[in-house]
Amino acid sequence: MSTEIRFPIVSKEEGAVGVVATWFSRDGEQVTQGQVIAELMLDKVSVDVEAPVAGTLRTLIDEEGEVAQGEIIATID
Repeated sequence: MSTEIRFPIVSKEEGAVGVVATWFSRDGEQVTQGQVIAELMLDKVSVDVEAPVAGTLRTLIDEEGEVAQGEIIATID
């Protein structure tokens, strides 16, 4: 079963869009629970995303790819 990783809600502005600034782990890599896997940017706010579970990371958005708050950016299998 896959665990979804979503772009967190960091702005009260409806329809706010951010970017995946950096993937610290690449698609297909093994990650551990709590490992920082990405840095996201929205309205000049930087947010680190940690893996909620251990497993294989499957990225769905490229680096510098735009994404709306709440949208799935990756899964962990």
